[in-house]
Amino acid sequence: MKSMTRALALAGAGVLTLAACGTAPEESAGGRGASDGGSDYKACMVSDAGGWDDKSFNESSHNGLLAAEENLGIETAEAESTSSSDFAPNINNMVTEGCDLVITVGFLLAPATGAAARANEDTDFAIVDSTAQDTDGNPIEVENVKPIEFNTAEAAFLAGYLAAGMTETGKVATYGGVNIPTVTIFMDGYVDGVAYYNETKDADVQVLGWNKETQEGSIVGTFEDQSKGKAVSDEFYTAGADIIMPVAGPVGAGTLASAKEGEDRTVIWVDADGYETNSSDEAAQSVILTSVMKEMTTAVEDVITGASEDEFDATPYVGTLENGGVGLAPFHDFENDVPAELVTELDTLKEDIVAGEVVVESSASPEGS
Repeated sequence: MKSMTRALALAGAGVLTLAACGTAPEESAGGRGASDGGSDYKACMVSDAGGWDDKSFNESSHNGLLAAEENLGIETAEAESTSSSDFAPNINNMVTEGCDLVITVGFLLAPATGAAARANEDTDFAIVDSTAQDTDGNPIEVENVKPIEFNTAEAAFLAGYLAAGMTETGKVATYGGVNIPTVTIFMDGYVDGVAYYNETKDADVQVLGWNKETQEGSIVGTFEDQSKGKAVSDEFYTAGADIIMPVAGPVGAGTLASAKEGEDRTVIWVDADGYETNSSDEAAQSVILTSVMKEMTTAVEDVITGASEDEFDATPYVGTLENGGVGLAPFHDFENDVPAELVTELDTLKEDIVAGEVVVESSASPEGS
């Protein structure tokens, strides 16, 4: 095995509490049974507080529901959460609506998902980015809950190596929305990718914002307040970082805003291809170097397809570099700026990770990855 050192950096952070507000369940845009096929199977989804248009994990998961509705002709319903207090009521409303499968989106919904699954054994559940949890936040295995997880540390490792190879200042950065495993797994991989570049190139690129060893760093405490993403990004760019990876859902828009205000500032997006999800903002697209992607749309549609064909089971789906569940997005506007040698190194590094010759480790990595 090739060894890896750790790049260490630390920036202060605070944690905020989400506000409460209720949301009633809604039918999806196509309406129940709107597609051809007329199936009476009903798949439903409950969002995290970021909402369906977060240009990140909620939106990507929601697209999987919409794809299943169109391709399978099933009925669908959805509930958009605006705060953590919505989670349990929205899930329970989906059960009351007669959903055969309820998909919850995000680690923060894990306790509510676990409670609902235990109380409704005849309803199938799936949860994106987590396993079910008990009321104390401990992971639990429930026969009617299928985890949909992603070993994003692998793809973030590639992003860290890329950032180290592209920085002009010798400093890059990352920060998180909330200190939860599905956030820190990106930051762990990113830090180790930079460290691996330093080790193999005898370089000294610094990472601001995250200390993998202590699991401390820049956590803004929200997935909603974009001003906090703007503020922390302004600090990073002022401190000399020229590439930032926000792991904060819609809050990452604050980083895009900060990057657009200066010269030679770039961003690595996460979850979805940020270049595509920001298609209405050419200025934002122009600062996105790449994205660390989780193929949530495909995973969600696959789970719904299997469940609608009476093939549901609780075996976790784990997306990896090997099965294509995670990866880097194209470089888009930066296609001609990334050196061919660096592209080749990234391709080789991906092969080495898949082969087990380079081991990417994070305490937040899902089991079985």
